[in-house]
Amino acid sequence: MQQGIFSVQQTCPNCGGSGRTIKDPCLDCNGSGQVRETRTLEVKIPAGVDTGDRIRLSGEGAAGGQGGPSGDLYVDIIVQPHPLFQREGDDLFCEVPIPMTTAALGGELKVPTLNGSVVLKVPAGTQSGKLFRLRGKGVQSVRSRSTGDLLCRVAVETPVKLTREQRNLLEEFQALSGEGSGHHPESQGWADKVKGFFDRMGL
Repeated sequence: MQQGIFSVQQTCPNCGGSGRTIKDPCLDCNGSGQVRETRTLEVKIPAGVDTGDRIRLSGEGAAGGQGGPSGDLYVDIIVQPHPLFQREGDDLFCEVPIPMTTAALGGELKVPTLNGSVVLKVPAGTQSGKLFRLRGKGVQSVRSRSTGDLLCRVAVETPVKLTREQRNLLEEFQALSGEGSGHHPESQGWADKVKGFFDRMGL
């Protein structure tokens, strides 16, 4: 195209640079040779994928121009939250409530994993917040054959809706668990820290 003293080159608006025109174009594709359609594909999800991972489906993208090969389809992974487990890398975390008696006397608990339940041995005197690690019970790595761990944090439950007999037994235990008995090492250690703090403050 000549614009004054300048010559401007642009793609032909009729053929789009293909060098040919279609006199009687198809009503579905308008002569482009392509039509848009929706298909449902089945995608295999490998074990260990996490949010942000991407799966490539070769040749399932848009059709190539001028008869070229189709592109690829990329599927972005978003992992939904789980009601029991929280994930960090290949490790899983879960909180396990245990009765006060089990924490004090010890016992066994059934803990859920991705491959069924396992038995967790709780030693006597377990404190709330104690973390137990179950090796190899986490998520299989998507990039290697290694498997993460399952970390179980126990939460000691305080009993509610006590019967009169249960309340009497707890009151009797409370009376026997006086200061210096050694039954509550965490509380005693905290009390010593508080006393030392006030002593240093001169209070």
